[in-house]
Amino acid sequence: MDNVLGTLKGLIRDVTEVGIYLLALGVVAGILFGTDAANLAFVGPVVDNVIALVTKLGGAGLTGLLSLAVILYLFKR
Repeated sequence: MDNVLGTLKGLIRDVTEVGIYLLALGVVAGILFGTDAANLAFVGPVVDNVIALVTKLGGAGLTGLLSLAVILYLFKR
């Protein structure tokens, strides 16, 4: 049973890692190609979405700061 759970945790970790790499690639491509990057596969408005998320967390005050801390903690695990 531990082997199955370990494999599942490893799979989830790998999929999350690939998602983070794709997000980083989308941000870099969005910065390099500007707003015309909507025609590229999977890039679209990634930078706009990241800015919107930061704005929402920043506008929430202490709650946003705590949410950001929890998100960062989960990514570092």
